[in-house]
Amino acid sequence: MDFRPPIDLHTHSSVSDGTQSPAELMRAASAAGLGTVALTDHDSTAGWAEAAAEAARLGLDFVPGMELSTRFGWKSVHMLAYFFDPASAGLVAETERIRDARRTRAETIVTRLAADYELTWDDVLAHTAPGATVGRPHIADALVTRGHVGTRSEAFETLLHPRGGYFEPLYAPSPLEGVALIREAGGVAVLAHPATRGRDNVLDERYLTSLVDAGLAGLEIDHRENTEDGRAYLRAFAARHGLVVTGSSDYHGAGKPNLLGENLTDPEALARIARGSKHLSGARNPLR
Repeated sequence: MDFRPPIDLHTHSSVSDGTQSPAELMRAASAAGLGTVALTDHDSTAGWAEAAAEAARLGLDFVPGMELSTRFGWKSVHMLAYFFDPASAGLVAETERIRDARRTRAETIVTRLAADYELTWDDVLAHTAPGATVGRPHIADALVTRGHVGTRSEAFETLLHPRGGYFEPLYAPSPLEGVALIREAGGVAVLAHPATRGRDNVLDERYLTSLVDAGLAGLEIDHRENTEDGRAYLRAFAARHGLVVTGSSDYHGAGKPNLLGENLTDPEALARIARGSKHLSGARNPLR
C-alpha cells in the first residue's frame, strides 16, 4: 500500500483536545503540504468520517487512528492505534469508560480549583466542542480565558501539574491491556512519545519487551517532546526488536506550539503499519 509523503501520524481535532474541527484540521494539513495525515483523537473515533471526507476532497491520504489512554503505575502512557475496527466491542467499551472517567475527573479538578480561583464548569464547557471528550486541556483553556494563566502550557506547568494541588488521577487500562485491545480490534499499536521526560522516564526495558511480545509494533521516536538521550535509547531498542519507527507532530491547532509536519514518518514505515492491520487485511498479517 502506497502513501503519499510527507506523512504526519499524530494529530488532534476538537473531538478531543485540538482547537480545529476534523475538517478544518484536514484543510490545515493540506495547506501545510502534507500528503498523508492521521487523526488520533484521545480515546475517540468520532472525527473519522468528517476528516476522511474532507481529506478525500483535498486529495490527502487519510489514516484512521486514535490515541488510547493507558497507565503504568503513576505514569500516563499513551498508545497510538492505527487501522483498527472502530466497532470492536472491547475497545468501544474501554474508551467509553475512559471518556466517562475523564469527565468525572475534570469535574473534580474544577471543583477544587473553584475553591481558590474564579472558575465554573460552564467556563470549561464553553471551550469544549459538542460531543467532545472533556479533559484537562479544556480546563486549561478556561483558566486562560479567566486570566489565571497566560497559556495552556502554563496551566499544565502550574495549576494542572500533579504537584499543583488540584490534580486527580485518570482511570486507564495498563499499556499491556491497551495493546491487547488494539490488536483484538485488528489494529496496530505504536507507543506515543515514550521519552518525553528523558531516558530515565522511559518504561523499563523488561516492560517494553513485554509490550513487544504482546504485539506492540512501533515507537513514536521523532517527536518534539522526546529528549535526545531518550531517542537514542529508543532507536537502539527498536532496532533490536524490529519495531517500526514513526515521527509525528502531535498537532493540536492553537492548543500547542507543535506544527503540522514538524516531524514525519517514512512511507515504508507507514506501509509496514498498514500491512500489520488485521482489520485492513481481514486476516492475520504480521509486520515482520
